[in-house]
Amino acid sequence: MHSHVAALLVAASLSVNLLGCSSRASEGATSGQAQPTPKQAVAAAALLLDVRSAEEFSAGHLDRAENIPVDEVESKLAEIASKVGGDKSKPIVVYCASGGRAGRAKTTLEKAGFSNVVNAGGYKDLR
Repeated sequence: MHSHVAALLVAASLSVNLLGCSSRASEGATSGQAQPTPKQAVAAAALLLDVRSAEEFSAGHLDRAENIPVDEVESKLAEIASKVGGDKSKPIVVYCASGGRAGRAKTTLEKAGFSNVVNAGGYKDLR
């Protein structure tokens, strides 16, 4: 139970402080607060989404990652909600090749009510 709570805290902190692949968002950041790394967010994720193309995914992906290409995220919102047991507050981490598509996926998920989404950036940086 404690590890679950700790994982949620790490992911929640990241969702406020990470925006893109190589830059941290300043919105909501508290000075002096240690910031978890993208790799820590991946470890804490309830759902890890690789939003690259199927071809990119098949060439290599992170363990536990599920492939939903960015242009399919909106049409698969119900499926994504099901993967987190209907709890839109569970941590979801998205990544792509460099962070751009992951940023688009994050925006789509947040507009749909998912409240704990982290853009972990690029696959090569996370390996």
